[in-house]
Amino acid sequence: MRIIAGMAKGRNLISPIGDTRPTSDRAREALFSSLESELGGINNKYFLDLYAGSGAVSAEALSRGAGLVHAVESEESAVKVAESNLELFEKIVGSGSFQVFNSSVARFLKTNISIQYDAVFIDPPYELANDLVTNDLEALIENKFLKSTSIIAVERASKGNPFLWPTGLSELKVRKYGHAVIYYGIPSQNG
Repeated sequence: MRIIAGMAKGRNLISPIGDTRPTSDRAREALFSSLESELGGINNKYFLDLYAGSGAVSAEALSRGAGLVHAVESEESAVKVAESNLELFEKIVGSGSFQVFNSSVARFLKTNISIQYDAVFIDPPYELANDLVTNDLEALIENKFLKSTSIIAVERASKGNPFLWPTGLSELKVRKYGHAVIYYGIPSQNG
């Protein structure tokens, strides 16, 4: 695994041992291309990475100039890898701020941190049921983690059941990258 673009382009990432499935380089590159297109760039944006695993997506956001990156992961070994990756890239990049939360996503989304994110990436284990991901999205809305201009990206298995957005979020586009599908959504205007 490596950083695709930004100030740390080409740098290798530490890979986790175990069942953590990192987002592929191809999917990560496409994700950030879409986010940069929709947001007009990621510089100084607030980025939330749920089910962060190794922190590869968070490190990519930091490398590309995100102002704040929060990574949420419950698996202790993956948290340590994510912290190592992000600490290394913070030193290289020299700007931006990050924090890794050793927490379940559900518990994190109940916290009152008073931050609204510009971009949210959700990459749960593929075996996690879509309705549980929907619960996470509903908590993002209910607890006001989203701006009216936020972009949400959800990675799921391409062979799994189609993902449906809950009330309050609308589908922007869907893109397939090998075994992964990324569903892009935005807050509904009437929602």
